[in-house]
Amino acid sequence: MKSLSFYAFIMLCLVISCRPKPLTINPSFRLEPAEKFLFNSFVDCNMAEAWIGDTFRIFPGKYGEDPLWGDAKDLKFADGMNADEAFRSRPEDFTAPVMPENVPPGQEGLHGAVWFETVYQDPSDNTGKTLFAIYHNENYPSTLPYDSITGKGYKNEKWPQGLRGPESPAAVCRIGIMKSTDGGRSWANKGIFIEDLNARLILKPHNTSNTFAGGVGDPSAVASGDYLYLFYGEYGYPGVYDETTYDRKTEWSGQCISIARIALRDLDNPVGRAFRWDGSGFTVPYDDIGKPVASLQIPVENGGGPSSSPEGGFHWGPSVSWNTYLNCWVMLMGKVTGPSWLGNQVYISFNRNQDFNTPESAQEWSKPILLYEKPGYTLWYPSLQPMNTKEDIENRHTCLSLGKRARFFVKSLRPGGDEYSSEFIIEFKKN
Repeated sequence: MKSLSFYAFIMLCLVISCRPKPLTINPSFRLEPAEKFLFNSFVDCNMAEAWIGDTFRIFPGKYGEDPLWGDAKDLKFADGMNADEAFRSRPEDFTAPVMPENVPPGQEGLHGAVWFETVYQDPSDNTGKTLFAIYHNENYPSTLPYDSITGKGYKNEKWPQGLRGPESPAAVCRIGIMKSTDGGRSWANKGIFIEDLNARLILKPHNTSNTFAGGVGDPSAVASGDYLYLFYGEYGYPGVYDETTYDRKTEWSGQCISIARIALRDLDNPVGRAFRWDGSGFTVPYDDIGKPVASLQIPVENGGGPSSSPEGGFHWGPSVSWNTYLNCWVMLMGKVTGPSWLGNQVYISFNRNQDFNTPESAQEWSKPILLYEKPGYTLWYPSLQPMNTKEDIENRHTCLSLGKRARFFVKSLRPGGDEYSSEFIIEFKKN
């Protein structure tokens, strides 16, 4: 019996030693001042991009109906022989793709406005022209009214205030997929594949942040194994919102950055096929209640708070990339510290699991640490981008795969205007 126990102990040690370890020590990095890159087109999201043959193509902008800000046709693409060329494109160099039209309320199809946040390139297409765009989608009770039969849409009752003052409505965000087979020159809508339903929206009198009424959005998606992993902001209540039983800490407990996944084979038909993290696996349906990444939440005692609060206190807007030099995943994120998405800091986190082949491996992110701060500004949509180096071009690096050095972009806002630009290069060092 002693011999059997000894061998069992040895086998247990081997199994434990082979498991992916959560990151305990961060790689080091430094921001190096560089020539300023000022982007010449509208950006209000993560920068989606892909190499189409020898062409680096980016897809910034917004498209679709929006009763708050006005309908938009700013979602366009620009090309370059490398990332620097594409990012330096003049306004007249951008091309509007053919997009699906919005349909009237009550009909199946595209409702509200969309922003492309990530492009997944189908590796089975040797031309590189088959793309799946993961998009952020925003709607209101006027564009997506509540349907009692399907349970979709929103009731215009005690609706919270939006970004344009007391008479403006807050939006609700969802995440969907579009497909292109011509390198992004035209797109077909494949539908919404993750969302929060009306019961989870946070309404008056508690929602006073001038942000979202709830929902899921601002995503970044990466492929690992047979799945596309979706990292996104969670803004809904982790249960049925009831103003008589509302609890601020309960709301906080279900928010921050969450993860869902969908099988790559289901991208052509994604509706209902995604599953959220439940705390131990990806089992929660696409429109049900999952759990956020615990290590990315800001503890209440350290200033953490729910998204409906005007004080903020949460990370949002993840941008995830695989780093070939560090051999780990890197995530940038913003931090909300006031109403209307105020916050002047960008944070960084790491995940050393080479792939997400165990349920918990996608959750093992290091505690976020400060990367960049710009007092007097509000910072949105940070990302790392490739450059025109030989390494970046030969390896077809994009914002999803990068090396030792990358360009740091962020949208900076202040009264009177905003810009999407880069003034720094980040350089990583292995510890």
